[in-house]
Amino acid sequence: MPPTDAPLTRDLILTTAEDVIRRFGPAKATVVDVARALGVSHTAVYRHVATKAELRDLVVGRWIEAHMPQLRAIADLPTPAPQKLKQYFDTLIAIKRRRSTEDPELFVAYRTLAADAESVVAAHLDELVNLTATIIQSGVDEGTFRTNDAVATGRAMLFATSRFHHPSHASDWGDPTLDTIYNDVWQMLMGGLCVR
Repeated sequence: MPPTDAPLTRDLILTTAEDVIRRFGPAKATVVDVARALGVSHTAVYRHVATKAELRDLVVGRWIEAHMPQLRAIADLPTPAPQKLKQYFDTLIAIKRRRSTEDPELFVAYRTLAADAESVVAAHLDELVNLTATIIQSGVDEGTFRTNDAVATGRAMLFATSRFHHPSHASDWGDPTLDTIYNDVWQMLMGGLCVR
């Protein structure tokens, strides 16, 4: 619980909501439950968050945004596109796996909440596709990749690798053969994308 003299901010509300979700599960991600944990009235929380749905969307958005700066930075690197694309996917996979083991309660809750946060998840997927497409287009521009549509290719790559990074496949991530399978999938994808 925050100090009683801490100003009530949206950030404090979201931090408290995450804590409530970790302790009690996504069903307790309500404005009233978060207000109770903060020691304030639900009316005070409603000044910052209009509805339970908005609160849940903000929690999902915050969870997603936590790892995006690292991925955006990779997309902007001046390195050759094949290395940059591999680093991007390796990092995406590592982030998701790390978060599933370091904060398993919130990871499981995130999967539940994300099912209802369709617009937030759709915007996240659009950004992942666009970042992937940016890297692919840089490879086309440098002459290492071939495609007529970098966005469609980026979307296909995310779909083809989803078993390794999509939260719905988290139960597979402990499979000791998964990294070998990922490397095989990666070689196949690069075989189709790289100029020979």
